Amino acid sequence: MKRRHAMPFGAEVLAEGGVRFRLWAPSIDRVVLERAHGTGWQDHPMARADGGWHEARLAQAAAGDRYRYRLPDGLRVPDPASRLNPDDVHGPSEVVDPLAYAWRDADWTGRPWHEAVVYELHLGTLTPEGTLAAARARLPGLAELGITAVELMPLADFPGQRNWGYDGVLPFAPDASYGTPDELKRFIDSAHALGLMVLLDVVYNHLGPEGNYLPSYCPEFFNPAHQTPWGAAINFDGAEARTVRDFFVHNALYWIEEYGFDGLRMDAVHAIRDDSTPPIVEEICSALQQGPGRRRQVHVVLENDLNQAHRLARGDDGAPLAATAQWNDDLHHAAHVLLTGESDGYYADYASRPLEQFGLALAQGFVYSGQPSAFRGGELRGEPCTHLPLAAFVSFLQTHDQVGNRALGERIDALADPLLVLAARSCVLLSPHTPMLFMGEEYAATTPFQFFCDFGPELAAAVTAGRRAEFGRFAAFADEAAQARIPDPNDPATFADSRLDPQQPAQPPNAAALARTRELLRVRQTELVPRFAGGARAHQWSCEGDALRLAWRLGADAGVLLHLVANFGAAEAELAWPPGRVIHRLGVDDGAAPGSLLRLPRGGVCASLEEPGDG
Repeated sequence: MKRRHAMPFGAEVLAEGGVRFRLWAPSIDRVVLERAHGTGWQDHPMARADGGWHEARLAQAAAGDRYRYRLPDGLRVPDPASRLNPDDVHGPSEVVDPLAYAWRDADWTGRPWHEAVVYELHLGTLTPEGTLAAARARLPGLAELGITAVELMPLADFPGQRNWGYDGVLPFAPDASYGTPDELKRFIDSAHALGLMVLLDVVYNHLGPEGNYLPSYCPEFFNPAHQTPWGAAINFDGAEARTVRDFFVHNALYWIEEYGFDGLRMDAVHAIRDDSTPPIVEEICSALQQGPGRRRQVHVVLENDLNQAHRLARGDDGAPLAATAQWNDDLHHAAHVLLTGESDGYYADYASRPLEQFGLALAQGFVYSGQPSAFRGGELRGEPCTHLPLAAFVSFLQTHDQVGNRALGERIDALADPLLVLAARSCVLLSPHTPMLFMGEEYAATTPFQFFCDFGPELAAAVTAGRRAEFGRFAAFADEAAQARIPDPNDPATFADSRLDPQQPAQPPNAAALARTRELLRVRQTELVPRFAGGARAHQWSCEGDALRLAWRLGADAGVLLHLVANFGAAEAELAWPPGRVIHRLGVDDGAAPGSLLRLPRGGVCASLEEPGDG
């Protein structure tokens, strides 16, 4: 089976032979296509066409050819729609024939979202090798553990050899440091063979600061009427916006259709400046639903600090009208304050009653669904969300953001009481939310995940100074000596220190944590997922001292109740047993039988299912 997404720009291998090259640059009168030939380059003037396009068709061109565009001032730039830039973002692009890869997953149609257990990973730090091939070897273990979806941090070509991925400048080119396009396809093919969905994190709110040549020859790509932390916003709503919008709509379709990804995670959609109707986010969701989504399961997950519930709305048939789900930062923030006591920055909104807010997030999704945020100066944040299915909330205790944006990159398992972390993780993994683990979390990894990049000297110095100044606002890093301890993002050692330790899962504390994660996911898969198919909604929840009690109604007829109690206090809690059949217990004596009193130790958890007819 072959796959190809046809695009109106970039280098397209033609069925009759040769390659068509197209570049959109309305402000430029003349563009020369340079194609590598022998030890030099051949010039091919491009014909200017209507709408600001420049085009050349070369019968002698083929897959594997290197090419670039020369502008009137002599500047040579890669193709902004490059499928591969083997020599990094400043070098020439390479023609790729997507039909050269033979897919083996013809029977794969995806998985329904209620089955998702997401595993977020960074390809460069998941393994010592930092490659797609090495990551592919990890897939069987993840599938055996109970993971059903892997989410790759952004792959769009970024400057240098290491980066989180949010500084990408060539959105169609997987970064060559991880491997070739065919190796990425092989990774996805192998995942599908194991029953794993593969999601890709994409960045449509900005382009990175190094290697972004578009402003030099295509100012129409940006709208100076909207200013962002990265400069003028991408032009989704100004003059000439249609072609810019098409660029990103095609990008979304490209990853799904040409690479076989099962969905996208859209980074920081709250930072996209777009006053058009429909907004670009909704247009992309519609294009995916009306295109590949008609043939298989395709999912869109948002990162949206505005908690806009309308973007998660469902139709009468329960299908998403726009996005499938959203990262639930509210739950993370409440859990983090509960576990660590930290209250700096946005954690201040969760400092006074974290257990209550953690319970509220587990019960309904957002904590802030129209309430004023003190951190935001009293601004109302969020929209009502109780009408949404709980699977619309991707919930977690840590992500690349929440770990890597700390000064030293510490994980929650290195910061908090292991008993309480395990209790909170149990709550997330047993809830009707869509749970997500950050790579290594399954065995309570304590290796840091730090902010790293590989910019040119001038920008590198500015990034290092800026990061240290940013954390200088915090008491722990107020003096220069403390700031000097903050890892330099451009130091290769910062990247190396962020790699997972392949020996750690076998160490006794980590092996026990891994076994606990495996058991929680077994319970979820066997006991809960079949009952999640009809949806889930909150039934009741309460705080009983330092213990949390929750109940959700499951199934289309809401006839099954999932109960959960967890003790986050310092002392043992005496509570009524949750009704029904116990499906999981943590810290509870295996010999203890359900009765009038449950003695729940610190960090203890007990979950049960109450079904019609239970006495």
